[in-house]
Amino acid sequence: MGQLRVGMVGHAFMGAAHSQAWRTVNRAFDLPLSARMSVVCGRDEARVAAAAGKLGWESHATDWREVVTRDDIDLIDVCTPGDTHAEIACAALAAGKHVLCEKPLANSVAEAREMAAAAATAQSRGVRSMCAFNYRRVPAVALMRKLVADGRIGTVRHVRAVYLQDWIVDPEFPLVWRLRKDVAGSGALGDIGAHIVDLTQFVTGQLIAGVSALTETFVRSRPLPAGELNGSDVGEVTVDDAALFLARLDGGAVATYEATRFATGRKNGLRVELNGSLGSVAFDFERMNELEFYDATLPTDEQGFTRILVTEPDHPYMSAWWPAGHLIGYEHSFTHEVRDLLEAIATGTDPAPSFADALQVQLVLDAVERSAATSAWVPVEVSLAGV
Repeated sequence: MGQLRVGMVGHAFMGAAHSQAWRTVNRAFDLPLSARMSVVCGRDEARVAAAAGKLGWESHATDWREVVTRDDIDLIDVCTPGDTHAEIACAALAAGKHVLCEKPLANSVAEAREMAAAAATAQSRGVRSMCAFNYRRVPAVALMRKLVADGRIGTVRHVRAVYLQDWIVDPEFPLVWRLRKDVAGSGALGDIGAHIVDLTQFVTGQLIAGVSALTETFVRSRPLPAGELNGSDVGEVTVDDAALFLARLDGGAVATYEATRFATGRKNGLRVELNGSLGSVAFDFERMNELEFYDATLPTDEQGFTRILVTEPDHPYMSAWWPAGHLIGYEHSFTHEVRDLLEAIATGTDPAPSFADALQVQLVLDAVERSAATSAWVPVEVSLAGV
């Protein structure tokens, strides 16, 4: 078994989730490559040293540029805020390193194009890249995609997708980086809306072709975090708190999307429902081991939504885990993500979602922002993405 020596940049929420994945992937799956957690990088020496010890990394560094150019690193895992994705990922690809980059790919279409172009150039040299849309790797979502691809719900007609959180409902919650456009790019739209954009395109096999949107910022100023007062107690919120839009997909389906961090009482409420000519299927992340499936081809006295418990060994990814009926959790989606990436690198194939796929999501986010600003229907440009 060969080794893939990983350098991870960033060690907060996503860094912890990715570390869990790198620690467990070879213990759960039999793979042709073994992940080695070589170095984690962060700006603060004391914090990154503590993170290395806690998360299981062999060493730590404070300069990502040094990590990217090291001969003993094969892959760079980018877990930083969006304003640094393009610079780090492009430098890593130019240095011949494989790249895993958190979503959304970038803070703008221009940056995402640059990254997709860098990935295409690196691909010709056998260097692989992938964007980390982890919800694709939930087994129930993978099964949902298969049911749709197999024609079990017929022609997809309606798509409904929501992602609901409430962590900034309190107006006294501080002005963290996710609420600043220069760092985060956008608010609920990019942070959680990007997930449901990618997820619906993935499960339907269709791309969003046009949108009509509105966005809102409910709390427009917030207390500055400790240490950032600079003569003022508050700062301006420069991103959206909520984004809602209608869409048409290129396969003929119509869709509605809602992403908000002001759904009081909802902690991580992601739900996708598809209605087709022969049936329907729905996924709710709060019951992530289940699918709701309606088969309209059955006799009417047998019809009704069926609960599928997605824990059988022949369900996607599940053969690596526990006996049927034993549930898995959020962290497993990241393990499945790096499992697929390791398999692709080892076999010389291109992992998905590619940077081109992630650029397509960025084009949707950009169209939503332009539609909200102009109150107009905005077509979505098509990149070279697959789904």
